[in-house]
Amino acid sequence: MKILVLNSGSSSIKFKLYDVNEADSQFHAMCEGQADRIGIEGSTLTFERADADGKDKQFIDLSNHKKAIDEILKRLTDAETGVLGSLEELGGVGHRVVHGGEDFTASALIDREVVKAIERNSMLAPLHNPPNLMGIKAMSSLLPDMPQVAVFDTAVHQAMPKKAYMYALPRAQYTNYKIRKYGFHGTSHGYVARKAAEALGRPLEEVKLVTCHLGNGGSLAAFMDGNSVDTSMGFTPLDGIIMGTRSGTLDPYVPLHIMESQELTPAQVSTMMNKQGGLLAISGKSDMRDNVKGAEEGDKDCQLAIEMFCYSIQKFIGSYVAAMNGVDAIVFTAGVGENNPMLRSKILENFGFLGLTVDAARNNANETVITTDDSKVAGLKIHTNEELVIALDTYNLIKK
Repeated sequence: MKILVLNSGSSSIKFKLYDVNEADSQFHAMCEGQADRIGIEGSTLTFERADADGKDKQFIDLSNHKKAIDEILKRLTDAETGVLGSLEELGGVGHRVVHGGEDFTASALIDREVVKAIERNSMLAPLHNPPNLMGIKAMSSLLPDMPQVAVFDTAVHQAMPKKAYMYALPRAQYTNYKIRKYGFHGTSHGYVARKAAEALGRPLEEVKLVTCHLGNGGSLAAFMDGNSVDTSMGFTPLDGIIMGTRSGTLDPYVPLHIMESQELTPAQVSTMMNKQGGLLAISGKSDMRDNVKGAEEGDKDCQLAIEMFCYSIQKFIGSYVAAMNGVDAIVFTAGVGENNPMLRSKILENFGFLGLTVDAARNNANETVITTDDSKVAGLKIHTNEELVIALDTYNLIKK
């Protein structure tokens, strides 16, 4: 069976095709690519086969999401460079959907009711759910009999207890407007938590973990008894640690004060916190690689950005260790977490009191276990694979 994974944004669609060996349930990536600048002049389609070197990039008219997906399907079945003999080989399509609200605690086979729920939760993710739906509806139009599955970023965190997800606001804000902590990056957190338990040789239900998804956006999650019991992002992805352009946690009166004292609109302050904050605000550089390079060259603003970034993560790790009354492993994943030994070491240097000691050689070699054998708490580096999780959930739901 072949499974196509789609991640539909407002002007782009990322895709990846998997071949599933049903005898041993092994998933093999066949190709991947991206449709860019949909509905914008200069749109392109990038295609890369797993068994070939280099990417093929075409400038092509992609006027809307339906046209983009149609072109993706044509490329998959192209007689010369495609990977499918026909679309009949395709067994299902999995979609990343950012927000499932309280409606979904797991991935779901898409039907009319699921579509309605995604639309209903668009008020909670107005920048993400609508384009996610565009991909779903476009695929339904092109291949109406194709099974489709929605995999939600928020689903894993629906296991959080009330004490973790409720805000101390008048109850009507929750009951009428669904204002609560939801958390994000759930697909990644759930995957690396399972992989971390495997690396420790113990069932997920028996370990306490702090997972750190660190990229341009970032969040942490606490896993206990096999479930996410807390996470750093809240009602929106703005809350939590310092990120590339997001401020992270602030005194809630700060944006109100800015609006009142500087006569700015909510939209202007939202832009400030989401697109002009974070590392960018501190050093003028939103990419952590640029901040590391600047810090090495003596740029004090870059050095401060790194200090603040690591400190914000250390505080969340410490709070989750307290909340779970212990921890077995601290796990790093995503672009920054997987590829920067210096930052991992810097973040973990405050946890020697837990019996954690970083093994410099292992850490610098990007091994899975980056702490010494005698450490009481393990430090792990796990490669995340959100597309694979979407493919797995899609395959399993279709088989059921």
